[in-house]
Formats: sequence, structure tokens, C-alpha cells
Amino acid sequence: MGKEKDTMNWLSLDAFLTRIRPYRESLALALDMVAVALAWQATYLFRLGFERWFEARPGYDHWVMLGIVALYGVLLKLFRVPKGMWRFSGFGEVKRLAAVCVIAGLIGAVAVLMAQLTAVPRAVLALHPVFTLMALATMRMGYRMLYEHMRSRISGSAQEQRRALVMGAGDAGRLLVAGIQHQQGWVVVGYLDDAPEKRGARVAGVPVIGTLEDASRQADTQGITHVIVAMPGATTAERRRALDLAGKTGLAVLTVPSSQELLAGRAVNQVRDIEPEDLLGREPVQLDEGGISECIGGKVVLITGAGGSIGSELCRQVARYGPSRIVLYELSEFALYRIEQELGESFPHIPLVRLIGDVKDLEHLKFTFAKHRPQIVFHAAAYKHVPLMEEENAWAALRNNTLGTYHACLAAAESGVERFVLISTDKAVNPTNVMGATKRAAELVISHMAGQGHATKFMAVRFGNVLGSSGSVIPKFKEQIAKGGPVTVTHPEITRYFMTIPEAARLVVQAGAIGESGQVFVLDMGEPVKIVDLAKTMIRMSGKDLRDIRIEFSGLRPGEKLYEELLSDSDKTLQTTVSRLLLAKLDDEVALRDVATWLQRSVAVPRGRLDTEARQLLASLLGEEYRGRDSNAMQTR
Repeated sequence: MGKEKDTMNWLSLDAFLTRIRPYRESLALALDMVAVALAWQATYLFRLGFERWFEARPGYDHWVMLGIVALYGVLLKLFRVPKGMWRFSGFGEVKRLAAVCVIAGLIGAVAVLMAQLTAVPRAVLALHPVFTLMALATMRMGYRMLYEHMRSRISGSAQEQRRALVMGAGDAGRLLVAGIQHQQGWVVVGYLDDAPEKRGARVAGVPVIGTLEDASRQADTQGITHVIVAMPGATTAERRRALDLAGKTGLAVLTVPSSQELLAGRAVNQVRDIEPEDLLGREPVQLDEGGISECIGGKVVLITGAGGSIGSELCRQVARYGPSRIVLYELSEFALYRIEQELGESFPHIPLVRLIGDVKDLEHLKFTFAKHRPQIVFHAAAYKHVPLMEEENAWAALRNNTLGTYHACLAAAESGVERFVLISTDKAVNPTNVMGATKRAAELVISHMAGQGHATKFMAVRFGNVLGSSGSVIPKFKEQIAKGGPVTVTHPEITRYFMTIPEAARLVVQAGAIGESGQVFVLDMGEPVKIVDLAKTMIRMSGKDLRDIRIEFSGLRPGEKLYEELLSDSDKTLQTTVSRLLLAKLDDEVALRDVATWLQRSVAVPRGRLDTEARQLLASLLGEEYRGRDSNAMQTR
């Protein structure tokens, strides 16, 4: 009890020092000038002794002292001494004080002598700068010792702590404070909570000092370094509002895991940085869990591109529904190793088949499908980086994205796969780049295969950008912010649709469970996000502003659009039983063309041809729909 009371006393002192911190410079200057005046008195006492301390002084001495104090005040301001933080005082601060005292002592002595104020003892003029330096330095060293002792009594460490405001005084906030207050070097100054009954209360010994709207004011007056949003059970809108208010403080913003992360086993006191998905402001997707489990449970599932951003999340989502086996088909050895290690640790009861394979290799695909007999296939293998595919890699994109899809479809049909799901993209709508055109052609391959009378149900799912996927803008922004900028945005008006990786993967799995052959599903991506606004928010949430990290506009890259679309103007959508999963009714005149002939011609083209030929091939299939470079070139018959 006594120790707790002692700690509370030190916390009260800390709170008082924090409250006066906004007036630090004025107080420091006032205290320094008082110290100069006291040093003048101490110098007289040292020179004349107690008996003659007042008697031997001239009548004008108080005017001289006031002049000396004013002189020191001016020089202290000029040397920016009041801006120094006393709790960090060291030898550099003492050197600056010594310079002020020497200069002020010389100017003061010369002024007194020139004014022929001979009754002021010369020894006082000589010793006063020494006494002043001792007084100023002692004040600072004393404050630093007091501050470090206070820190050690509060948190067990004399080092400067991270001072936090916690948004949310519920169970999550209480557990957070209990977990980080002492073990991780944090000092939690107080909670902010909108609940009236919590106002003025104490939770885990920490006071509730205001509402969420008070974040900026409390941050300014309490010397806060971090704001932690601890509201995992709040609605998405409430959580988004808290993040917006925290971002306005201009401080680094952290959060505790979301409710989904807590269910996955993450501890509530594991604070983390704000991720872009925290800022999307959408409610979690509600899936038909029973229908998905019936579709996947006990089945053999094969996933191409299993180590990629989407493919690896599909593996995690599929594993939740208890397949009898997952076949991981991946070209990158490292990506395959990484996902099989993760799945082996998280789902040790599910057998894994780990295959290095390339969807451009038809014979290996047929061998793999015949040997392992997958019943569900998610085809995520693709080249997706728009500028890379646009320059010098058009043939690679066509062979991998379109012909690779065709090869996977042939192998699936031959081995009797039940369901085949292609992962497509919004860039397939009125494509202006090679990547989008190859994915649109892959959708037509799906339509073609669906019309061939196979038992396999072929379908596609089309969605926009995925937050945090490899090659996306989010990891790039994070890296640039960590380096201090600049953050590069292609155009001030560019917008994109965004969805989190888990959200997209869950909807793909759901589409695979309810889809029929030949259908193309479109994910409801919400409202498009302005990329420059996303960049500004990420900078602000890192505790910086545009003065610290600037934004540069680099210009649109080859094949890049200002605005992405999920449907063309003539397309329609129908609602499904799952919100945010729409069925596209495509106005697909192109699908009526002879896709089979085009595929045969494309497969027969030798490797290593010019990229212009790849674009001409795509234009010959897509016609007016493809508006990329060379799309108006001579089309091959």
C-alpha cells in the first residue's frame, strides 16, 4: 500500500510537470533571471560578509542589479538557452551557459566602469559570472536528477519513457495498460473514453482524463509521444473515428489487434502500427460458412501461385475448412517454402503436397492433376505488375496469364476437377495495358471452357487492388516513409479500389462454393480511394507531417489508368446471397468469337517474338475492348 501511495505521489508530480510543459521556455527564462539576481546577492555576501552585506552597498546597487539581470535575459534568449530541455542537460548545455556568463560578465563590467559606478566592488563584477554559471548549471543538473529519480520510481527505469494516451477504457485498454506499463517501458498518462460513467474514474490505476475528442488537447498538455487506440470490439465506423482523431494529434499512432486478430490468437497487449486496412472503414464480410465447409471440407484443393500474396492467403482460408489435402503449386522455391512452413505450423493436421511448377508447362500440369486428383482449383498464378508487363514483357504476360490459365483449365477438365476458380482483376475492364488485356483474355478462356460441355465448373472472380500485396503501393509507401521520404504518387487525381488480402481471399473461396460454370463474380470494393489521400494518412499515422516527409508526383506510368473500373459501361450485376459478392452480367460479344482458334494460334507462336506481336494478338481477340499500345495495329487473321 505504501509503495502504491509513493508511486501515486510521483505520478502526481509527473502530471504537474507535464501540465506546465507548454510554458517551459517562459518559466526557464524567468527562473534563470531569478538565479542571476540571487547570484548577485551571493557574490556580495561572499565579498563583504554578513556584517557589511547591505551596509557597504551603494544606493544605486539595485538598479545595477536590474540592468545585469536584463542583460543576462537578452543573452540567454539570443543563445536560445530557454529552448533547452532541462531533463536532457549535459556538458553541451553547460558550455552554452558558460558562453552567456562570460559575455554578459564582460559587457556588464565594461558598462559599470564606463558609467563610473565606482562604489560597485570590482570583485563582485569579476565573480558574479562564476556564481551565475554555478547557479544555472546546478538548477539544470538538479532537475535532471529529480526527473530521472521520478522516472525510476514510476516505471523502474531512469530513462525517458514513451508517454501514451490510450483511447478506450474498456477491458482491452485495461489489459493493455497492465501489459505494457512496466514491462515495455511505457508510461500511460491516461485514458480517453466517450462513456459518461467512466469520466474521472481510474482503470488499473490510470485516470480517464477526457473523451476521444480531447485527444489533441490532452496530447499537447500531457507531453504525449504516442496515442494507442484500444477498441477492438468497437464497430468499424467507431474505430475509424478514433483513428481519425488520433491522427489529428500529429503523433505516432498505434493500435491493439482487431477482434479478428484476437480470435486468431494474438495478445491484446501486442501493440502494432496502424495498417491501411484499419483505415478502410468496412464491416467484416459475413460468409456462408456452412456452404463453404460443405464445398471444401474433405476435398483435395490445388492452388496455383500458392506462395503469392493472394495465393498464400487462399491457402490459409482454405485450410480453415478442413480439406483432405492441399496441393501447393508454385514457381518460386522461397515462396513455396515460406507458405508450407506456415501452414505446417498453423494446420499440422492437413497434409500438404509441395510442388515447384510452372503453369506454362502443360505436360507437368497434366501429370500433377492426374496424380493428385484435385477436386477444387484456385488459379492465382499470374504476373500482375502493370509497368513491368508493359515494357519488354508482353509475351511473358500473355504466356503466363492467358495461356497458363488455358493450360490449367485443360488439365482440370481432363482430370475431372469439380470447380475451377480464376483470380481476375479490375484491370481486365476496358484494358489499357498488357496485364489487364491478358487477364481479360483469361476470362474469355474461362467462358470458352465453360461452353465445351466439361463436367468442371469454370468461373472467375474479379477484384481490385489488394492492400499489402507484393508490388502494391502500400509496402512501397511504408518503405519510403521509413526512409524519411519522399513518398512518390503517380498523379494527384489517381484513385484505386482497395480490399484487404483476407477479405478478398474469403470472397474468392465463397465464390468458388456458390458459382456455376461460366460465371464471373465481381467483389464489391466499396468506394475508390484517392492514392494521395492514402499517402497523407499513412504519413500522419507515422507521427510525421508533410513538412517532414513530402509527396512527389512522378506521372502516370505506361499503361496506367487514372481510374479503375470493375465493370464496363454496358455490363450489369446481380446480387448473390452473399453481400459484397456480385454476379456480373457481361455484355460479351467478344466471347462469341472463335476463342479456340485464337488459342491454337497463340500456342503455336514461337517464343521470343517481339512484344508488338503479343499486343497484336491480344487486340485480335479483344478488338475495341483493348485500348493499349499497338491495339490499332494490323490484326492477325
